[in-house]
Amino acid sequence: MKLTILGCYSATPKVNTNPTAQILEIKNHTFLIDCGEGTQVELRRNKVKFSRVKHVFISHLHGDHYFGLAGLISTFNLLTREADLHIYAPKGLKEVITMQMKLSNSWTKYQLVFHELSSKSSELIYEDDKVEVHTIPLDHRIYTNGFLFKEKIGERKLDMNAVLNADIDVVYYRKLKQGGDVLDNQGNVIANTLVTKDPIPSKSYAFCSDTLYSESIIPIIKEVDVLYHESTFIEKNEALAKTTKHSTAKQAAMIAKKANVGQLILGHYSTRYDSISEFKTEAKTIYPNVELSRDGKIFEF
Repeated sequence: MKLTILGCYSATPKVNTNPTAQILEIKNHTFLIDCGEGTQVELRRNKVKFSRVKHVFISHLHGDHYFGLAGLISTFNLLTREADLHIYAPKGLKEVITMQMKLSNSWTKYQLVFHELSSKSSELIYEDDKVEVHTIPLDHRIYTNGFLFKEKIGERKLDMNAVLNADIDVVYYRKLKQGGDVLDNQGNVIANTLVTKDPIPSKSYAFCSDTLYSESIIPIIKEVDVLYHESTFIEKNEALAKTTKHSTAKQAAMIAKKANVGQLILGHYSTRYDSISEFKTEAKTIYPNVELSRDGKIFEF
């Protein structure tokens, strides 16, 4: 699992900072999460192949989380893209993008598939044989979701020395990988656990975009391997966090601690601060395993 931060600041872009966007590579998928202004430039800068992006997840319809999408869609078209692009976003984004395309007469030659979200409860919005994605309802000024990405448990691993010693025919290898008991060449039942090893542990990643501190998300994100949680403000500006429905670094750490997550990544910093180091210092007073997102930073898990 690999996470590339394309942008991790709030609202106003600066010369050396970008609004929210990130790439999650998980089980041979390349998922784009939010698409703030400048995202396609950062994709280029970080050498992410445009053709790999087939699914885009937009948390909410504040501009710093989706204003880069129309430009990216247009560039895909200029590059003669043929593959469908699936967009999971709050209801309303389809109307926005369609109007932009209509007024500029820029209809794509590839298919845009919108999955409009409106549920206020967590729901499964994507699934294949390797990964599933659930929404995380958040408490912001407008309808907003985070996203939970979960790897499915893989096949068991053959212990080839044990398999050969047990005299098991190759035709049973698939059944062993799927967890079944089999017969050896003498007709004896061989327990699966004697000749296989546990699969590689599955990983999970929770992206919690703009939100007021809310413990309602804890059951959804409990014990995820990695949690990205917005931390727009530090504690001295908690009053601002409350009125704008954002979180502080300390509050993000409290969520991480209560949910018993493996690692916390902070982001969505207000550009009012000259340094982001104080965010980590503050969060670590509550929860020890804290990292700071930075534009262009790559996390591998």
